Amino acid sequence: MSEWLVGLEGTEAGNWLAVGLALLAAFTHAIFGALQKGRYSPWLMRGAMDFSYALMAAPFAFFVVPWPEPHMWPIFGGAFVIHIFYKLFQAMAYSRGAYTVVYPVVRGTGPLATVIAAGFVFGERFTLGQWLGVALLLGAIFGLAGYNLRRTHVDRHLLWHALGLAFITGLIVALYTTYDAYGIRATADPFTFLAWFFFIDGLVFPFISLRYYRLMPNKPPLWPLMRRGFFGGLIAFTSFGAVMLATRLDSVGEAAVLRETSTVFAALIGWLFLRETVGPVRGILMAIIAIGAVVVEFA
Repeated sequence: MSEWLVGLEGTEAGNWLAVGLALLAAFTHAIFGALQKGRYSPWLMRGAMDFSYALMAAPFAFFVVPWPEPHMWPIFGGAFVIHIFYKLFQAMAYSRGAYTVVYPVVRGTGPLATVIAAGFVFGERFTLGQWLGVALLLGAIFGLAGYNLRRTHVDRHLLWHALGLAFITGLIVALYTTYDAYGIRATADPFTFLAWFFFIDGLVFPFISLRYYRLMPNKPPLWPLMRRGFFGGLIAFTSFGAVMLATRLDSVGEAAVLRETSTVFAALIGWLFLRETVGPVRGILMAIIAIGAVVVEFA
């Protein structure tokens, strides 16, 4: 499968597969974010998910995929540090603000910074039409965040702090997207990068979550938490794995922008499962997000 995938790099078929993978990543990332913001504290949920996907990735890393080349170990080290900061800031943002306010800011900041970074790192250039699509998509995403902010009345004293943390998280998203795209292109077998990335990435946050759990006055039962974490781990493989493969097959900037249609899925999830209203204004903004993504791909 690795040879087939690598053979698609730079081809029209590879481009369309990258589009499909980026949209799959958008849908599953919205589920991943909702799981982290849902029933349990983000600090607990992240640890449960990380523990699950590290455990699942270990046998593939050690016994299935080719061993990483020597130059990959410093790259894995850099990815490890960047993702720790991403998780810390994301957990702080989610624990202070409403999901439908915080999530669009995180996902709206990331793609613009990624497109700019990909231009410097990989020499990618967007056409004028594609920049129009980016403007439509990001304008609607931030419009969605602003509209949700206006209508949110719970913990408003924490919301501005949450938005600042969300903005920083978005910048870290851009950093890890660009860096991981470099990492997955630096090894001969993309699945070597994925298996070792998930194994290494999941090693630290479970200990942070365990400390948080021990300090809680009212501790939730562990079995339901770990069951939810296992499901989140499977979603993480699909979400992060799909967008990483998309950046190997085609443009990093396009994959980053298309992935941010996750805000549409996030709003629907917030409405269906978190009891957060959508309404006509949000519906229009979500339609503009989708239109912007289509313009970016076809301009």
